[in-house]
Amino acid sequence: MPNPVAYMMLMLWPLVCVTLFARLPVRRAIIWGILGGYLILPPVAEFDLPLVPSMNKDSIASFATFLGCVLIARQPVSMWSRVWPVRLLLLGFVLCAVPTVLTNREPLIFEVLAGSEPIRFITNVVPGLGLRDILSIMIGQVIVLLPFFLGRAHLSDEAGLRAIILALAAAGLAYSLPSLFEITFAPVINIYVYGFFQHDFNQMIREGGFRPIVFLPHGLWLAFFMATALISAAALTRVSQDSLRLKWGLTTVYLALVLNACKSLAALMYGVALVPVVLFLRRNTIIRLALIIALLAIAYPALRNLGLIPLDSILEKAASISAERAQSLEFRFTNEELLLDRAHSKPWFGWGGWGRNLVLDPETGMIVTVPDGAWIIVFGTFGWLGYIAQMGLLSAPIIMAALYARKAKSAEISSFVPPITLILAATMTDMLLNATLTPFTWLCAGAVLGYFERQLYPDWNRRRRSLFGAGPAIGGKTQPDARKTAI
Repeated sequence: MPNPVAYMMLMLWPLVCVTLFARLPVRRAIIWGILGGYLILPPVAEFDLPLVPSMNKDSIASFATFLGCVLIARQPVSMWSRVWPVRLLLLGFVLCAVPTVLTNREPLIFEVLAGSEPIRFITNVVPGLGLRDILSIMIGQVIVLLPFFLGRAHLSDEAGLRAIILALAAAGLAYSLPSLFEITFAPVINIYVYGFFQHDFNQMIREGGFRPIVFLPHGLWLAFFMATALISAAALTRVSQDSLRLKWGLTTVYLALVLNACKSLAALMYGVALVPVVLFLRRNTIIRLALIIALLAIAYPALRNLGLIPLDSILEKAASISAERAQSLEFRFTNEELLLDRAHSKPWFGWGGWGRNLVLDPETGMIVTVPDGAWIIVFGTFGWLGYIAQMGLLSAPIIMAALYARKAKSAEISSFVPPITLILAATMTDMLLNATLTPFTWLCAGAVLGYFERQLYPDWNRRRRSLFGAGPAIGGKTQPDARKTAI
C-alpha cells in the first residue's frame, strides 16, 4: 500500500509545475511537467474523487501542466484542429462515452443454483453505467488529450521537436542510474521511497538477474522508455557535428547497453531495428517506414478476427529464443482470445468500465482474464468507435507526415520529425502487447500534428499569430532560441 510520501508527491506535483512555468521557458516547462511526472511520481497510487475520474500520476501531471501553461505562463492552448478528420477523431474520442454508457445501463448479476429446487443465490453484482458516468468518462478522455493539445500548441516547431528528442535522451541518461542500481541489486527503489512494490516481484526476475522498474508500472514500461531514449540519442548523433556527434554517439552506445540489460526482448528489438534506420536512412524513407508500422498496428484487431496473424509461428519463434518468453506470450494470446470473444458481444461501443469489459466467472463474478495490451482494453471498453478514435489520433501525425513527404524534399522536413514518428509507430506496436501509452506519447503526437498543420495551413497560422503574438505558429509567445532551451 502506498505510504504518505506517495500521496504527498501526487499533491505536490502541481506546485512543481507552477515552479517550472515560473522559472523555465514554456517548452521546457511543458516537457518536464509531463515527462518528470511520468518518471518520478508513484504508480498505482491515486485519489478517488466523486464525479470525476481517479487522479493518478498521469492525469495529475497532465492537468497540472495544462493549468500551469494557461494560468502561470498565460499561453493559449487550442483544443481544435484545422484538419477535419482530426476534428472527427477528437469528437469520437471524447463523445464515445455517450453511446457506451447508454448501451450499458443494465447491471451484470451473478448467481448460483442451490438445492434440488431452483433456488437462486446472488453472489455478485457489477453495476450498470449511469448517466453521470457520461460526464466522468468525458472528463477523463479530455484529461488524456491535454498533452496532445499542449504539444500541438507549443512544441510544433523545429525548436519544440528538438526539445522533445533532447529531453528523452537526457531523461534516459538520468534514469539509467537508478535502473543500473536495480539491475545490480534488486528492483526496490519504489519500495524504499513509496513503501510498496507496484507489480509482481517475480516478473522482475529474468535470466538469473533483475529487470529494473524504478517508479514505472512494470519493467516492460521502463525498457520501452529506454528504447525511446536510445532512438532519441541516435537522432541527436545524426544531426550533431564534430565533438558533439562523438558525445551523442557514445551516449547511444551506452543507452544500447542499458537497454540490453533491461532484459526485455521486444524493447531490445525496437532498438536494434530502429536505431540504424534513424542513423542512415533518408527522412522521407523513415517516415514511410513509420507509416507502414503504424498501419499494421491499427489493422491488428481486424487481422486477428480474420485469423491472419500466425500465432503458432510466433510462439514457435519465441520458444526458440526463450521458453519463458514464449510462455508469457502464449498467456497474452490466450487472454486476448477470451477478451475478444467478450468484446464481440458489443463490438461498436464496448462494455464500459467497472470491469465489465473483462471475462468474469459466471457464478462468482470474479475476474478470470488479465488484459495486457492497450488495444484490447480500449476495444473492450469503447468498442470500434473508441479504438478507431484513439489509434486514429496517434497515427494522424504519421499519416500527415507521409502525405507531406510525398511532395516535399527530405531537407524540407525537420530532422526531428522522423525519429518522433518512429517512436509513435513503435508505441502503437507495443500497445498490442502492453499498455505503454503515456501522456508523453500524446505530447509527441500533438507536436508532430501541429508541425504539419503549420506547413499545410500557413495562412491560418499567420492569423493566429496576429491574435496571440509572435512565436510558435499554433499558440504561444516567442520562444527563446532552441539551442539555449533544448533541455
